[in-house]
Amino acid sequence: MENEPLDFVLNNSYSDQKILEKFVHRTFNGSDCIYFIRSLKNSCQNHGGLQQVFEEGFRKENQVKSALSEFYNVFFEIGGERSRKHVSNVEKGASAKRLNMFLRWMVRNDKTGVDFGLWNGIPQSGLLLSLDIHAGNVARKLGLFQRKSNDWKAVVEVTKNLRKFDPTDPIKYDFPLFGLGAFEWL
Repeated sequence: MENEPLDFVLNNSYSDQKILEKFVHRTFNGSDCIYFIRSLKNSCQNHGGLQQVFEEGFRKENQVKSALSEFYNVFFEIGGERSRKHVSNVEKGASAKRLNMFLRWMVRNDKTGVDFGLWNGIPQSGLLLSLDIHAGNVARKLGLFQRKSNDWKAVVEVTKNLRKFDPTDPIKYDFPLFGLGAFEWL
């Protein structure tokens, strides 16, 4: 991408894409990489970019779930059946760990540079916890939620309980929950 990812996404040629065919990372291969680039291009050219997609989705129901659903629908409106396994679908109950983390980075402003706080069309108070195995285990031990699986319902339940501690910034607790679990301090 020659250190110009946006330019590459918007202006890549077939020969540029061909270079990516050999890309592999775990189950993510070259065809997935090419599809992601094509989908990002579609998002930019036809929907105003990712920020617009997420924020318009949020406005539909004033919820992060509708933002994530909108992103999923736009991302796969040009095909990409093989690549669907790499993107969480909250309509099917996925916890959307990575997408919630992405929204945290883009929306939340922590003034320390961890979270960028670049987008303001989704309120920080509306964000949801990026629930992984570590945060889930610690949150269960602390009585923050009861579900056995780390699914969408668990994300909603644990975030609801975190809002009791800080309604304006409930997900500021995700790193402590993750850290306590990852390093087995609890």
